[in-house]
Amino acid sequence: MGKPDNASSDETRGVAEKSVHTHDAEGGSAIVGEVQEENKYAYDDSRKLGITGAVFLILNKMIGTGIFSTPSSIFAATGSVGISLMLWVIGGFLTFCGLSVWLEFGLAIPRSGGEKNYLEYVYRHPKYLATCVLAAQMILLGFSSGNSLAFGRYILYAAGNELKDSYRARGIGVACVTFAVVVHATIPKWGIRLFNVLGVFKVIILLFIVFSGFAALAGRRLVEDPKNFENAFQITSGEGYGGGGAYAYSNALLNIVYSYKGWENANYVLSEIKDPRRTLTIAAPLAVGGVTILYVLANVAYFAAIPKSELATSEVIVAGLFFKNVFGDSAGARALPAFVALSNLGNVLAVSFAHSRLNQELGKEGLLPGSRLWGSNKPFNSPAAALFLHWIVTVIVLLAPPPGPAYNFIVSLYTYPGAWINSFVAAGLIYLQYQKKEEWNPGWRTFLPVTVIFLLCNAFLAIVPFIPPADGDFWASGYPYYVFPVVGVGVLILGGIYWALWTKFWPAVRGHKIVAERIIDVDGEEVIRYRRVKVAKHTPDARHGAISSI
Repeated sequence: MGKPDNASSDETRGVAEKSVHTHDAEGGSAIVGEVQEENKYAYDDSRKLGITGAVFLILNKMIGTGIFSTPSSIFAATGSVGISLMLWVIGGFLTFCGLSVWLEFGLAIPRSGGEKNYLEYVYRHPKYLATCVLAAQMILLGFSSGNSLAFGRYILYAAGNELKDSYRARGIGVACVTFAVVVHATIPKWGIRLFNVLGVFKVIILLFIVFSGFAALAGRRLVEDPKNFENAFQITSGEGYGGGGAYAYSNALLNIVYSYKGWENANYVLSEIKDPRRTLTIAAPLAVGGVTILYVLANVAYFAAIPKSELATSEVIVAGLFFKNVFGDSAGARALPAFVALSNLGNVLAVSFAHSRLNQELGKEGLLPGSRLWGSNKPFNSPAAALFLHWIVTVIVLLAPPPGPAYNFIVSLYTYPGAWINSFVAAGLIYLQYQKKEEWNPGWRTFLPVTVIFLLCNAFLAIVPFIPPADGDFWASGYPYYVFPVVGVGVLILGGIYWALWTKFWPAVRGHKIVAERIIDVDGEEVIRYRRVKVAKHTPDARHGAISSI
């Protein structure tokens, strides 16, 4: 469907041609004042991603720390080899369901920003509320902390240090995300090339694990056969296991969602993708399908070489333990976890690339304090300020948790609020398909059962973490079970509070606000102009559609 984009373009061209009056967020009138700043967003074709680049953009975010780290927590939560493998297959199916929903929205609204655009299109009233809620989640919880921490842990493991959590690992993680941000900010072309190269490298590592797993199944390993596939659906309990129940399974599924997360990555940067309609429909299913197959086979490999008791307590370094059991503790085998660390670096590069673009989109809208800074493309024709914002949040979340199982907490905190956002996006698509049939025709159709399955799954993940664990151990993960859902929901509520301040309180106190005007010029390039507007009071004429002068 081209209507949203065409309408937006016509509207912004009108703004470009003449000075116009605007309406504030409350529906009151306002008069345009001085131009504050103008930013032009022009990217040559060498900066835009084709099918290959889009595939690796998705692969780099999907294949990060998850498949090399989360199988431990997933098995510990379920206590069953068979159920764990089934959850990984279910995770792949749910990812395809979500991908179909995002493809339909992305083809209808081919702009950078992802679910920001989709929520704005569906939930138009109260104006800006959905945007503010999403902004709170993306800015405060859209970090690269888990991947950065895993990078530090694997680097230390490769060096012979097997401490489960230390601030040395976190310090190395800070260096990792700093490197990624600096590269994307100062030499953006090389940032894209680097995560493309690391994307290939990640696939090679996963294939290496898969084929090593086949060798382990054939008896080529340095430990006794763990016999994990005998009575595969038997549930193991005891110390180190989650005790079953809805809470444990929701935690396991959240970790799987985290491992698959990244399938939506291309939707965040559609403005920097060549021929987005063709590229997205080819690249996204190709990437997700390949990753799903590799994930299931990699888990089979882990179970072929790692005893249950070791797997349940290995935390982040699952792949490191696998290499040790298959290849021994030699210097060469110790180098293999360093390759996993490079995979984690690729994920940090991909996440910082995509999330900084979303931060920049929020800046372009004039939504954030200092929007002209966060929406800027200066000085390297890259979102340097938005990247810095991503860096700040990542470092805070990386260093703030106390010593303990920080990785699992960071993973849950990162993934959980997305369940609420995904639920609203899926519900919005159902509304559009069945209430606005004539208006909504994007060229891609998601069948109703697919959308409903995606909606119900995310509703389950949003609600169940508030239910106490079945075994009654409220501190099983080193922190109260309710911490990450409370923090996650609290951040979304904070977005609603910010909306009230931004649209109601501040304009009433100051009498003016900064408005961002999105303009498409004659060359088809995007220009953002920030204007200071004075908010007028309602008058009888204004209520009937006229603008009163002040």
